[in-house]
Amino acid sequence: MKLLIYQIDAFSDALFGGNPAAVCPLDRWLPDDVMQNLAAENNLSETAFFVPSGKTSYELRWFTPTSEVDLCGHATLASSYLIFEKLNTSVNTISFETKSGPLNVSRRGDLIELDFPARPGTAIALPGGFEAAHDCVPSEFLCAAKNLAVFDTEASVKSFLPDLAYIKGLGGDGLIISAPGDTCDFVSRYFAPHQGVDEDPVTGSAHCTSVPYWAERLGKSKLHARQISERSGDLFCELAGDRVKMAGRAVLYMEGHIYLP
Repeated sequence: MKLLIYQIDAFSDALFGGNPAAVCPLDRWLPDDVMQNLAAENNLSETAFFVPSGKTSYELRWFTPTSEVDLCGHATLASSYLIFEKLNTSVNTISFETKSGPLNVSRRGDLIELDFPARPGTAIALPGGFEAAHDCVPSEFLCAAKNLAVFDTEASVKSFLPDLAYIKGLGGDGLIISAPGDTCDFVSRYFAPHQGVDEDPVTGSAHCTSVPYWAERLGKSKLHARQISERSGDLFCELAGDRVKMAGRAVLYMEGHIYLP
C-alpha cells in the first residue's frame, strides 16, 4: 500500500518556522495502531489523518508520537492548507468532524482561520512544588484542559526552564506559560511531556485557553499572539463568544509516499 504524506510548517510564512506537522490524506481509515505507528515514525509533535465525508467536509484525527489527542490547531491548519492549495482548490470554507466536535475553517486571503471551542481556565492556587521545580512564581495559575501559568514579562517566558518530570506529573494536558508581549498582545510557550512532546513549537489548541484569559485581561476581543519557542509562530486570534478564532499561514516543506506492507 502506498500513501501520500506531506510535511507542512504551520503558523509560519517561511520554511523552518512555526510548527511542522505531517498530514496523510486517506480514502478510508487505517487501523488505529497503524496510524499511531506512522506518527511515531514521523516523530513530529502531530501527524494528522483525514478522510473525505462530503464535498467540503472531512473526518480528522491527530496523533502525537505516543497517543491520539482530542484537539490540535497546527495540524488542522496544515491539513486545511493542503486541501485549499492542492486537493480542493476551488473552495474557501471546509469543515472537519473531530473528537472535539465540528471545526470550521476558512481561507481569508493568505490567512487560514480556524474556528475552535473556547476552553477558559479557572484560577487556582499554585500547585505544590511548582516554585521549587522552576525557581520562579507565576502571578496567576489557571486550570483548564491545559494548565496556564501567567507571568509578568515576556523575558520571564523566554528564560523559563521547564522541569519536564514535574510538568508530566502535574495533571491535565500539559502546561502553557504566558505573559504580555513586547511587540504583540501576548506570548506563550507550551510543554506536553505526557504526550511525548517536551516543548511544542506553536500550539493552536493552547490558545483556546490563553485567548479567553488575555481577551478579558486586556479588554479586547482581537489579539495578536506569538508563541516564542525556538521556531516561533504568529497567530491572529479573536474571542467570539464560546469560540476562539485563530488565523495563520502555512508553508509546504515536503511531499512523498509511505509504503506499507
